[in-house]
Amino acid sequence: MSLTNPVFGKRQSSAPTGVMATSGAAAAPGLLQQVGMAGGAAVITVTFIHPVDVVKTRIQISSEYGALGMVGSTKKIIGGEGVTALWKGVNAAWLREASYTSLRLGLYEPCKVAFGCTTPETTTFVKKFAAGSAAGALGSLAGNPFDVLKTKMMASEAAGTPSIVGTAKELLSKQGLAGFYRGIDSNIMRAMVLNGTKMACYDQAKGVVMSVTGLDRTHILTSFLSAASAGFFMTCTVSPFDMIRTRLMNQPADAKIYNNAADCFVKICRQEGPLTLWRGFMPIWSRFAPTTTLQLIIFEQLRSAMGMKAL
Repeated sequence: MSLTNPVFGKRQSSAPTGVMATSGAAAAPGLLQQVGMAGGAAVITVTFIHPVDVVKTRIQISSEYGALGMVGSTKKIIGGEGVTALWKGVNAAWLREASYTSLRLGLYEPCKVAFGCTTPETTTFVKKFAAGSAAGALGSLAGNPFDVLKTKMMASEAAGTPSIVGTAKELLSKQGLAGFYRGIDSNIMRAMVLNGTKMACYDQAKGVVMSVTGLDRTHILTSFLSAASAGFFMTCTVSPFDMIRTRLMNQPADAKIYNNAADCFVKICRQEGPLTLWRGFMPIWSRFAPTTTLQLIIFEQLRSAMGMKAL
C-alpha cells in the first residue's frame, strides 16, 4: 500500500497502522472542492439532526426544560408549539453549516500539511489536533453570525416559526453588527476543541479500526465506527464550551447578563454548580453522534465519487 501526499501528490512508503494510509493513488483535491463537498455533507446532515439541536438548546437555557430531560422537553415543545417547532432556525442552521462546517472540514487536510503532516513519521495525534483546531477557528469566524441567529430562533417559544430576516433586523437594531459576533470568544474556543477532537480522534480511530477489524481505510464501516468514537469524545470535551456559548448567544437583545466567556463560566459555576456545564450531555451526544457519523460518511463518499483518497 502506498501513500499520496494530499498537496504535492508524491507517493511515499507504506504507513504503519494508525497513521495516514490510503487506498492507491488519487488526484490531489483542490481547496474549493474540499470546502464545497464538506459544506454539502454538512447541510444534508443538519436537516435531519436539527430537532435534537433545538431540544438541546432549550435544556441548556432553561432549568425547566433541564428538569424535563430530553424526552420530556421534546413532548413539551411539540405539545405547546407543534412538530414544526423542532425545525425552528433550520434556515439559519443551513447558512451556518455552509460557512462554518464547510471550512472546518474542508480545511482540515490542508491544515495538516501546513502543520508538517507530510509523512507517516511526522503525522502525530498532536499535529492532527492542532490542524483540526485551526480549521475549526477559521470556520467559526465565518459562521458566528448565523450561529447567533440560529440559537435565538431555536430558543424562541413563540407560536409559529421565527423569521431569520426579522431576527436579524431586531438584533441589528438593538446591538448593531457587534451583536452578530456575541459569544465569538467562546465559539472559537468551542470550535477549536470540537474540531480538534473530532478530526484527530476520527483520523486516529481509523488506524485502530483497521488494525482490529482488518477493514480497508475506505470501507464505509471503518468510517462509521471511527466517526461514532469521535462523537463520544467530542461530547466529553465540548459540553462546557457549548453551554457557555449558548448562554452568551441567547442573552436578551436589550440586556447583557455575561460580559464574556470567562465571566459566564464563573457565574455558572458559582450560581448553578460546575456540573451545570455538562447539562444536556445526552442531547449533545445524541446530536454529535449521528451528526459526526453522517457528516464524515457523506464527506468521504463525496470524496470517493470525485476520485479522491480517504481522509
